[in-house]
Amino acid sequence: MILSDNMRAALMMALSMAAFTINDALMKLAAPNLPFFQQIVIRGVMITFGLFILAALWGHLGYKPSSKDRALTALRTFAEMFSTIFLLTALFSIPLANLSAILQALPLTVTLAAAIFLGEPVGWRRLLAIGVGFIGVTIIIRPGMDGFSVYSLYGVAAVIGVTFRDLASRKLSKTIPSSRVALSAALGVTVMAGIGSLVMREQWAILSLREWLLIGGASLCLMVGYTAAVGSMRLGEIGFVAPFRYTSLLVALFLGYVLLDEWPDGWTLFGAGIVVATGLFTLYRERATASKTQTGLRIR
Repeated sequence: MILSDNMRAALMMALSMAAFTINDALMKLAAPNLPFFQQIVIRGVMITFGLFILAALWGHLGYKPSSKDRALTALRTFAEMFSTIFLLTALFSIPLANLSAILQALPLTVTLAAAIFLGEPVGWRRLLAIGVGFIGVTIIIRPGMDGFSVYSLYGVAAVIGVTFRDLASRKLSKTIPSSRVALSAALGVTVMAGIGSLVMREQWAILSLREWLLIGGASLCLMVGYTAAVGSMRLGEIGFVAPFRYTSLLVALFLGYVLLDEWPDGWTLFGAGIVVATGLFTLYRERATASKTQTGLRIR
């Protein structure tokens, strides 16, 4: 069976979302007894080493990107660094499924950011859906009400970082290897965490075998997630691929319940449902608009 580029990209997106979520769960299990930046440094060293080996085996280390791709890779790496700090801070402080529910706003924020920064057309229906989706995010966070946590806002900041990361990925040329892009991100996050550890004067702890295994497993998952996410965003149409992001919410609900004894309350699930529904509608409208545009071009 031969899969289309869209189907391959969709499978890569589902794989990356599952890998990212498993990484989050493993990092949260390892978190209680370890300094914040130490975990990121150790995980980052493992990921960087693994991606370096993969890039070498695939013959990607000698690739010379264009000046445009170098700039976009640097922007993507900075966005990865920014989102990692806020994502992990939120992860260690609120339930995994709650954070995942906030992250489901990404298709909405990517659509809005693409309209603002890339000039992509967005009709009133999608703008309305984006507005309703942001109401769903507000329901999840519930500022000023019981159950509100300031760390939910860290999750929103992570969404902003990942949005710009994905925009940069979309603008990269198709010739630059995904392993090189992922390696740059991993190296940037590792260096950033090392500097953070020095600035905060962390006293590093000795890891137990369990903690080594948890962080090692998280590193493997993140390495898979990095590579698959970059490849997915570059291989398939965003309107077709993006709905498969919602795989992460299902995985987060399952892992939160089984591994972390967490389950979101009714308001969080309700807000997540609004975000997912509006995200799917936004992506449907995006595909419908693209289809009409292509039809019009063929007629001309």
